[in-house]
Amino acid sequence: QVKLVESGGGLVQPGGSLRLSCEVSGSFLRVDAMDWYRQVPGKQRERVARVERDGTPIYADSVAGRFTISRDDAKNTVDLQMNSLKPEDTAVYYCHVLLVRATAFDTAWGQGTQVTVSS
Repeated sequence: QVKLVESGGGLVQPGGSLRLSCEVSGSFLRVDAMDWYRQVPGKQRERVARVERDGTPIYADSVAGRFTISRDDAKNTVDLQMNSLKPEDTAVYYCHVLLVRATAFDTAWGQGTQVTVSS
């Protein structure tokens, strides 16, 4: 039906940068809002950034000024540029989208990609 493929995770030193990408494919009319969430074992999944259909970004306070979310509607992709990474940014990062189908909205999640910030 709908597939989200994430890439770009890995190990980086504190202060470094990583760029995550997520490509959405499948059966839908269009992609509405696009999000990046993260989750640490034993804690709730939290949204770190959202980009609305019109391109408006929204950031969690913990990443504002360091992370940048962007989307390419021609390719159905959403990226997360992460700069000045801190050890507390270590988590599994998930792509999440709100989809418009013929008769309803729907949501979908990616499989997650590990980001580890450590020296």
